[in-house]
Amino acid sequence: MIKFLHTRIRVSDLENSIRWYCDNIGFVCTRRSEKSPAGNQLAFLELPGNEHFLELCYSPDFKVEFPEDLMHTCVGVDNIIEYCQKLANNGVEVWPDNWKEKFSSGGRKMAFVTDPDGYEVEILENS
Repeated sequence: MIKFLHTRIRVSDLENSIRWYCDNIGFVCTRRSEKSPAGNQLAFLELPGNEHFLELCYSPDFKVEFPEDLMHTCVGVDNIIEYCQKLANNGVEVWPDNWKEKFSSGGRKMAFVTDPDGYEVEILENS
């Protein structure tokens, strides 16, 4: 059986990105490498109960630039209103702007936040 193990994203400030993903999204940093074979600093983040990791990759020689909406990650939550309110209370901008009103009208509940480097994180309510 083939397993999908991790997704790597480049970041411009490893400590800031680790803090953002752990404090806001709920990841836990499970391991780090100060120097990979390619010379990068790596941090592996895990959402408890998941097997797939988010690998943050930092190199001082690499400038993080990518086209808007190139890629995003997605997390599923049990209560999207509660989760998004926690993010908003932490100072994270949740969009669309009218997410509270939109969620009260029914239908699929979906929101987005943006990490410090501009990567989007989609938030879906588990069904």
